[in-house]
Amino acid sequence: MCFSLFMCSYTHAVLYYGLMCGTSGIIASMNSNFWQNLKKPFFVLAPMEDVTDTVFRRMVIKFGRPDVFFTEFTSVEGMFSPGSMEVAKRLKYTSEELPLIAQLWGVNPENFRKAASLIADLGFTGIDINMGCPVRKIIKTGGCSALIRTPDLAKEIFLATKEGAKGLPVSVKTRIGFKSIDTENWIGEVLAWKPDALTVHGRTVAELSKVPCHWDEIGRAVKLRDEISPETVVVGNGDVKSVNEGKELAARWGVDGVMIGRGVFENPFVFREDAGVSADLRDRLEMVRGHVLLHREVWGDNHNFNPLKKFFKMYIRGFDGAANIRDEMMRMSTIDEILLYIDS
Repeated sequence: MCFSLFMCSYTHAVLYYGLMCGTSGIIASMNSNFWQNLKKPFFVLAPMEDVTDTVFRRMVIKFGRPDVFFTEFTSVEGMFSPGSMEVAKRLKYTSEELPLIAQLWGVNPENFRKAASLIADLGFTGIDINMGCPVRKIIKTGGCSALIRTPDLAKEIFLATKEGAKGLPVSVKTRIGFKSIDTENWIGEVLAWKPDALTVHGRTVAELSKVPCHWDEIGRAVKLRDEISPETVVVGNGDVKSVNEGKELAARWGVDGVMIGRGVFENPFVFREDAGVSADLRDRLEMVRGHVLLHREVWGDNHNFNPLKKFFKMYIRGFDGAANIRDEMMRMSTIDEILLYIDS
């Protein structure tokens, strides 16, 4: 098929990225009971902006994969805008990354409905609605965690997504309140919609990540689930640094799954049972090499180099002289510079 045919609409743009990976529509049979079929407690890599693209997910698989992956946040407004081709890159994936949940954010219920339909056609395992991101500029749009303050709109968005999802499971990721803890009311509200899964980050929006996670409130969310929507799978999120710690928290608070985000930056092997395994300098430099080469393979040399720099701290740590090596690498501006440095 002529490439130009893919450029005339967002639908074609998205299908282009899906077909490039050979994944469009291949897992419909997995969708209906996906969350229910996971062995508990299961582990999830958190969606992180400018982090959890297809390259990063494929690197994590090499170190020890979680049970579930999420995409980066994908704007439903952006999906139907002149910049849709750039937004579509967030939905690029390969079959090895499955099960994979596409996370959406925005404020227009109709856009959520249309986006959910497209996501279903691309063969994702599920759809998640971001109702927890605390970034100020996002809150100003009325999306993500701002929806905690507009529960009627939040419900409308959820129902529209469910309508468009063609049977894909629809989940929600959120926090325990906006300015103050409001687990009973807000989490109770979300559970009344009967989501297939609910990820609870155990902090308010105002707390950001500046205080310890309130796992007791996550436990309260589990009790609300038992009363309101027993079929909903609950995932706990916040301050988890290892699989063993996650299992302990799951046993104590009753969650079905555990999500790990920042912990992967402290230890790339975090999803392994033996997550304490370390690597020497040469091994760590080879991890960097693998990442930048895969980045080039997937995105080419014209893709923005700067987001790669956040991964240097992830890989180059835990040994004498790590900070100096990172400082040198941070001053570089091309993949070729990094490769020459590794080989020097």
